[in-house]
Amino acid sequence: MSTTRDAFRGALAHKGRMALSAVAVLLSVAFVCGTLVFTDTMNTTFDKLFATTSADVTVSPGDANAENASTNGKPPVLPATLLEDVKKADGVAKAEGAVWSTSVTVVDADKDSLSPTGGAPTVVANWTANDARTMKITDGTPPRGPDQVMVDADTADKHGLALGDTVSVINVTGTHTAKISGIAAFLVTNPGAAMFYLDTPTAQRTLVGQKDVYTDVYVTTATGHTDAQVKKALTTALAGTADGGDYKIRTAAEAADDASADFAGVLDVMKYAMLGFALLAAMVGVFLIFNTFSMLVTQRTREIGLMRAIGSSRKQVNRTVLAEALILGVVGSALGVGAGIGLAVLLMEAMGALGMNLSTDDLTIAWTTPVAGVVLGVVVTVVAAYLPARRASKVSPMAALRDPGMPSDARAGRIRLALGTVLTLAGAAALYVTTQADTAGAGSQWLGLGIVTTLVGFIVVGPVLASGVVRVLGALILRFFGPVGRMAERNALRNPRRTGATGAALMIGLALVACLSVVGSSMVASATDQLDKTVGTDFIIQSPSGQLINPQAVDAVRDTKGIDRVTEYKLLPDARLTMPDGRVAPKEWLNAADPTYAQDLRIETEAGNLADAYKPDSMSVFGDFAEKYDLTIGSKVEVDFPGGETATLTVRAITTDEVTVDKGALYLSIDTAAAHIPADRMPLDSLVFAAAEDGQEDAAYTALKKALDGYPQYQVMDQTDYKEILKDQVGQLLNIVYALLALAVIVAVLGVVNTLALSVIERTREIGLMRAIGLSRRQLRRMIRLESVVIALFGALLGLGLGMGWGASAQQLLALEGLTILEIPWPTILGVFAGSAVVGLLAALAPAFRAGRMNVLDAIATE
Repeated sequence: MSTTRDAFRGALAHKGRMALSAVAVLLSVAFVCGTLVFTDTMNTTFDKLFATTSADVTVSPGDANAENASTNGKPPVLPATLLEDVKKADGVAKAEGAVWSTSVTVVDADKDSLSPTGGAPTVVANWTANDARTMKITDGTPPRGPDQVMVDADTADKHGLALGDTVSVINVTGTHTAKISGIAAFLVTNPGAAMFYLDTPTAQRTLVGQKDVYTDVYVTTATGHTDAQVKKALTTALAGTADGGDYKIRTAAEAADDASADFAGVLDVMKYAMLGFALLAAMVGVFLIFNTFSMLVTQRTREIGLMRAIGSSRKQVNRTVLAEALILGVVGSALGVGAGIGLAVLLMEAMGALGMNLSTDDLTIAWTTPVAGVVLGVVVTVVAAYLPARRASKVSPMAALRDPGMPSDARAGRIRLALGTVLTLAGAAALYVTTQADTAGAGSQWLGLGIVTTLVGFIVVGPVLASGVVRVLGALILRFFGPVGRMAERNALRNPRRTGATGAALMIGLALVACLSVVGSSMVASATDQLDKTVGTDFIIQSPSGQLINPQAVDAVRDTKGIDRVTEYKLLPDARLTMPDGRVAPKEWLNAADPTYAQDLRIETEAGNLADAYKPDSMSVFGDFAEKYDLTIGSKVEVDFPGGETATLTVRAITTDEVTVDKGALYLSIDTAAAHIPADRMPLDSLVFAAAEDGQEDAAYTALKKALDGYPQYQVMDQTDYKEILKDQVGQLLNIVYALLALAVIVAVLGVVNTLALSVIERTREIGLMRAIGLSRRQLRRMIRLESVVIALFGALLGLGLGMGWGASAQQLLALEGLTILEIPWPTILGVFAGSAVVGLLAALAPAFRAGRMNVLDAIATE
């Protein structure tokens, strides 16, 4: 016989029964291909943007000056005299100075922010010929004079800006107000940045606070020269300048590569996270496909027996079933690739709604994308069908003379129980070791092993657990529905392997939901507890976008009525610390604050008094740091301040590591830092804390918000606000994860639908007989719905129990980082459990409706 021909015939004959399996393959492949197309398109969009907007050669301040960019609110600069030196270099056709900054906030006349909402930057710059090369002025004119500004077309459209409207640029130098003189559109896709252009003198004064400086010099390469040649010439020419050639010189290709590399890291995290959830959905789909082929093989027992009777070998039967799976995989994958491209377009539209503009003109479909999708779909399908195919090959020719059905294998059941129990216990042991780990790094490895092992163990032992769990659920729920409920229970128990596999598909997704819910709730509860115990201030002022706090805003806080004390807090990056024994910590962050910070944040010490760390030339270290470098109270540490001089500081306190706020901080006073860092290199405040006078908290809160009304880039929070923001941030992260997990749950629901649909077909004669002896259509539909509900609850019970165990173990690792409270989110857990019953009910609607429409006589006559 022809294996391929029979496989095609079998697939066509049972195409309706394989439809949901094909949908499961389609969804998994679509998610994978959609993720790849979406991320490749984002890469293409940014690569084109960076390549188009980069000058032929760019001269920028060197690394020695760049460290100042993120700490004082101003970009690093070049002297204007350098422009003339650049113009004289060989191969330079033209050169121009550029001034730009992203440490800005731009607002409209109503003080509403004009910044993007999708995480893209707000850029204020001078209008240069390089910009004119990549943008087209669609309305008005470029900025001429201090009272004019030009805005990009996307930002203007989004915020309804027009010529003559007033906007204000707010940064560390103050607030600059101007009217819109022009609107310019990108000639390539702008992923979402908000661009505002000033004339050069205004940009220098507004962004840097001084004239005769640039942040970059843009070079146009002369005809007959290459960018690399000009770069080499500039390197030589600028080596003799006043700054000794301390510049970063990059060709257009190098600048584009650097910008792409900065973006690639973020994109890779998104890409691999989405692919991980897609593979999870594919894993869940394995159970659906396994059930489909298991039931098809059972229903075709007589057919397979006849094939064996007329000469088909076991190998041929095995190949036929696997060939059917291959056909299913290829068809589902092909459809999934197409659906994945559509999904990528939908994701692009969704990102557009969030503020990131992506054009379908840049839609990128690499040849590896459809190949990866097809390979995934085929491998998943064939692997899932392997065991059913192997069982089919064991059907004897005598099976053609018996009723359809595969005899159960008691020995296989005992092996399954033993193997599943061993794996589950081994996984439980790994989770226990996780809770006893001394470090998060070591514990995370045991946690991963425990999660995988217990998951596999539950999957293996699931059919054995099904008998006991379904009976308990039946006694608690189904018995209230009388004979119909008892029949539903017996139907679920009829084939424990099938019930176990169907429930396992749902179990995987819900286990992850439960685990993440426990971890998220524990994080919020622990952080809230830490805030209550350690934070002694009333108000926290910071910028949601990460901007530093300028001195004018700090003065406004100090002058607010009802404020008792104000504490400034600065971060000093890249400090080099040399220990008494000569060992070096090359790049450490120092936390410089006013002495009152010891009251604002109550941190316990292992030795010494934290208030002493704010004395002149003193500091504190945290416990692990002290242990690593053998530091004690009185130890002398040589500190090389970034942008400043070297000083010897005395260790006055050693703080505990059992904290979440400011964990791992090295404290010193701002006065100590200022004594060794020039004023123009002193970082701005990252945070400002304010405490109200006794009994004036509410009045001071209102007054403080009013005082900072002119600084919309900053946010005033009391402790309640801060806790809510923390809760919202964790909640948003969990919601994203839940949304990605939804695909796995959808595939699992399809598995329930598929199992019930095939079960109805398998029990056609039985249903006809029950209808003949008096079972009504309503009772029949109720029986199938109840069977579906109990299967869904079985999967939910296993998944939620397993997930809470994982979450509790993971929380013990968080405890090592100071998050010591374990909180089980019972409303969420119970809501998911109840929701599983609803899911089971909905999954049964179509199979129950089909069963109710069966003709009684035709059903009884079915073979």
